[in-house]
Amino acid sequence: MPGQRVLGTPLAGNGERKSYTVNGLNLFLFINFATSICTIFNQVSLIPVIKYFWSIFVWANIFALGFSIYLMISRKTTAKKGNFFHDFWYGPDLNPSLFGVDLKMFFYQPSLIGLHLILVAFLDYQRTYLGHITIQMYMFQAFWWLYLFTHYMKEEFMLSTWDIIAEHFGFMLVWGDMVYLPFLYSLCGWYVADEKEDMAFLHALGVIAFHAVFHYIFRVSNWQKYYFKKYGKNHKIWGKPCQTLESENGETRLLISGFWGVGRHLNYTGEIGTYFSFALCCGFSNIIPYLLPVSLIILLSHRAHRDDKRCKKKYGALWDKYCRIAKFKIFPYFY
Repeated sequence: MPGQRVLGTPLAGNGERKSYTVNGLNLFLFINFATSICTIFNQVSLIPVIKYFWSIFVWANIFALGFSIYLMISRKTTAKKGNFFHDFWYGPDLNPSLFGVDLKMFFYQPSLIGLHLILVAFLDYQRTYLGHITIQMYMFQAFWWLYLFTHYMKEEFMLSTWDIIAEHFGFMLVWGDMVYLPFLYSLCGWYVADEKEDMAFLHALGVIAFHAVFHYIFRVSNWQKYYFKKYGKNHKIWGKPCQTLESENGETRLLISGFWGVGRHLNYTGEIGTYFSFALCCGFSNIIPYLLPVSLIILLSHRAHRDDKRCKKKYGALWDKYCRIAKFKIFPYFY
């Protein structure tokens, strides 16, 4: 689909800046429009996505394996980065493309939009078999739709992430995009779809407020960092010019405005809270919906620890000074 042409962040190793067509929002809105029209007029049912969920899951794994083998066969990098299994897992090439399309950016589309279609299938299932849609299903769908919409609103942000800049494209990312994200992230849908009674009004209101706060922290903190990288001190945060810590030679700047003057990884805080809000739509009768946000606490806490070590090595005394301002990593007064 058509989209804006955007230059990416200089890539690790060679400083090259690739040009990307950022069209995810157009694709996302088109898929929403097409499926809504077809479902409303009963031309298409998404219930087979649920009925054949595990068959699709198996084929997604087979596809991930097969495409990873293709990446090894079509590799452009002649020198091995490690042994065969290392190159297969992490990927032989940094930015492989097919028909002129960057594969790492493209694979976010079947990953996220595939997730969206699975989630909407739960809505179609509940409407068809229960005869009505519960308030928690409306909340669950709205939360996820806003999550995806706000992602695609600023899709160019992905061009500054570690995955795009430095991560090679191999089985790890292919499987993560095609299997881990759409199938694990939709886990709560099974529990919301089977719930027959509406959630209590005050309970629902509390969950909505919880989601709004953490979703805001998650997105806005990431956008603050991205626009600071893009525009430097000329960018304003919350109506005020960016404040920074600078090295003696002025070549290194650390942002201390907005959320980045409060905590060192508040984007992780917001992300964890956002995923807890998805699980809260399921109530408290089963622990399984909470496996994803709990796993994120473990993964992101470890990543925050690794990030701090890397930043300490990179920025030295300037990082120590920053830590005295932004005193915690993820959880205030705890971690």
